[in-house]
Amino acid sequence: MIGMLRGIVGLRDINFIIVDVQGVGYKVLLSQKALSQIQSTGESIQLFTYTYVRDDAIDLYGFTNMEDLKLFEMLISVSGVGCKSALGIFSIGSRGKIIDAILKNDVAFFMSAPRLGKKNAQKIIIELKSKLGDATDFDLGTEEGKDADEVIQALKGFGFTYREAQDALRQSNGKGETTAERIRQALKYLGK
Repeated sequence: MIGMLRGIVGLRDINFIIVDVQGVGYKVLLSQKALSQIQSTGESIQLFTYTYVRDDAIDLYGFTNMEDLKLFEMLISVSGVGCKSALGIFSIGSRGKIIDAILKNDVAFFMSAPRLGKKNAQKIIIELKSKLGDATDFDLGTEEGKDADEVIQALKGFGFTYREAQDALRQSNGKGETTAERIRQALKYLGK
């Protein structure tokens, strides 16, 4: 399967681009947010891709970084959520917003995506909340997310599990302005 493309934007359309890789054009479907970052044809681009094979077509879905691709693959692992629905979710929010919506049970966020009803929005939250136990693989792209990741990594270094660290971080949320203070607060909670 095709995992990455590096080339030049040959054509930009409403929901896809053609990436020219040494004379071969690959049609890659992108989210609206990713498309908005591409200003014109002729610019260099690198995309991480998901290859979807059907009886009648082979589709490539492109992402500007590996973390987005991983989250996309998690979304399509949910029964009833296809590639186009998952791509629609990326059109309404960044990786950080999607993960935040899952962790905060925000059904309305997912329902605002095209092709997603309430039932599938709930399934995404239920099925992926437990899978996000490995959320340290994701860079949330915000200072708060990076700070939380540092606290969790430090607590894991002290021998606590990810879930214990995450619970302690939630309990101490808002206490402490620096990462070191947040770690201390989390350790106090874990010391109960």
